[in-house]
Amino acid sequence: MQVLSVQSVSSPPESLLLLEVQASTGGEDGADHPASVFLNAGLQNGVLFRTVVDMVTGQLSDTRSRFLGLRAPKLFKAIVRGRQAMLCLSSRPWLGYIHQGHFLLTPLSYETLEFAASFSSDQCAEGVVAVAGDALRIFTIERLGETFNETIIPLRYTPRKFVLQTRKKFLVIIESDQGAFTAEERESARKECLEADGVGENGDANNVERMENGVGEDEEKEDPLSDEQYGYPKAESDKWVSCIRILDPKSGNTTCLLELQDNEAAFSICTVNFHDKEYGTLLAVGTAKGLQFLPKRSLVSGYIHIYRFIEEGKSLELLHKTQVEGVPLALCQFQGRLLAGIGAVLRLYDLGKRRLLRKCENKLFPNTINSIHTYRDRIYVGDIQESFHYCKYRRDENQLYIFADDSVPRWLTASHHVDFDTMAGSDKFGNVYFVRLPQDVSDEIEEDPTGGKIKWEQGKLNGAPNKVEEIVQFHVGDVVTCLQKASLIPGGGECIIYGTVMGSLGALLAFTSREDVDFFSHLEMHMRQEHPPLCGRDHMAYRSAYFPVKDVIDGDLCEQFPTLPPDLQRKIADELDRTPGEILKKLEDIRNKII
Repeated sequence: MQVLSVQSVSSPPESLLLLEVQASTGGEDGADHPASVFLNAGLQNGVLFRTVVDMVTGQLSDTRSRFLGLRAPKLFKAIVRGRQAMLCLSSRPWLGYIHQGHFLLTPLSYETLEFAASFSSDQCAEGVVAVAGDALRIFTIERLGETFNETIIPLRYTPRKFVLQTRKKFLVIIESDQGAFTAEERESARKECLEADGVGENGDANNVERMENGVGEDEEKEDPLSDEQYGYPKAESDKWVSCIRILDPKSGNTTCLLELQDNEAAFSICTVNFHDKEYGTLLAVGTAKGLQFLPKRSLVSGYIHIYRFIEEGKSLELLHKTQVEGVPLALCQFQGRLLAGIGAVLRLYDLGKRRLLRKCENKLFPNTINSIHTYRDRIYVGDIQESFHYCKYRRDENQLYIFADDSVPRWLTASHHVDFDTMAGSDKFGNVYFVRLPQDVSDEIEEDPTGGKIKWEQGKLNGAPNKVEEIVQFHVGDVVTCLQKASLIPGGGECIIYGTVMGSLGALLAFTSREDVDFFSHLEMHMRQEHPPLCGRDHMAYRSAYFPVKDVIDGDLCEQFPTLPPDLQRKIADELDRTPGEILKKLEDIRNKII
């Protein structure tokens, strides 16, 4: 027995699997090498180690590793689309398979498995038989090539915002629609229409025949005129419908549904713990009554509802509602009190017996406040058309001061607090941007013991005395509706996830080394020259549609590198002093940090 090659690993291997890949033009996994055998090793520290075995010499090369979970991965062969694939069973199951010429390793939305094997029968052509606990399961794998697993839960109206009830992990969702009928009115109008046409419960021969064939009444109801198919009936534009829903995300069941009466619509929501610990965590909901946008924006009045959680968080009880003069578009907890953005006024409320009590306010905001974030004694306020304002609350004076704002007008659609000096935002023209308060200004504000500098300093450009700096700018090309900092996989890097109005999801990941920045900026430059967009528009001009692109590498463009012809791949790799395999490995490493 002769030793052909040796590979050192970071932890003792628990499981080994040789996976053969049928060779095709350019290499099935996108890498430029003739080998088609991969050695996979599940290490005891939860890492999957993958390396290429040369078919002729047996040498090991192009090693890649990925953290899968806390348990050592057990590796099993499987068949997917008639080709060899690999099941990795760690603290959650993963499937490694080839899709559109790439080797993908994706987590399965399934419970923890102990052992697995490929299974085939007449009823189930490509299945997997597995041991889960003390049960034997047979399942098939569907929707290959999809990044996310989604579960759709139908709601009554358009969802606006939601918060997480931390103790029981329930979702509290507010839904509202303009120019719509309530669910009860829709149902009664529908019954009248069906009865008038002779299709309803009185029925005709067709209905009787369907019932005899075993088609239930529910299916018959859905058949003739489903609202999802034909659209919901329209009401007058000044009529609003709205509800508050508590949803158990594990089961998908609604535990509480409160319909708001009297033409009220919910616009903002937050959970709040007041200094008064009598009620524990409360729910604040901002609503507007009779809101109209045309011919002139007007409303009857705004309200802030305070609800208490009952029945272990499964239901809500109204404590009181406080009338306000504008639409409360933003609510946020702050130091045992409630911050509310009511029109262009930032106001601090405390809890009273019969209503909320005003403590202090600031009326110096230019337009309408639509987002509030807090950290320590700083408040980050998003204005609907003037970007971010940085505020400070001085407890000894009970005053709110604006000490910094943005010099660029931005029509904010989403915002997220990144760190003490940094905010991430997006505007309605499809740009994502980050702004940061300069370090010297931040230190000066924090070291000011009397607060005199904030109070008496002169404003600049008709605004606050200090200006924030734009540190990141990127044109997404779609209106971003939400921003969230998250880590999608165990051991993965924290990134900013954004969702757009057209339904796409994207991620912004911060680079950790200057070497990576140099590598990807040069790769992006070469991709712009060698692989221009199909429509002929300059890529740089597109990403700088409204503002010059700043400090963001277009990952979608870099991901197109494996689709280039092999000679073009080699040409770009030579310019970067790398091999095509090294570039692909770098791309995969960055992708694995996110998902």
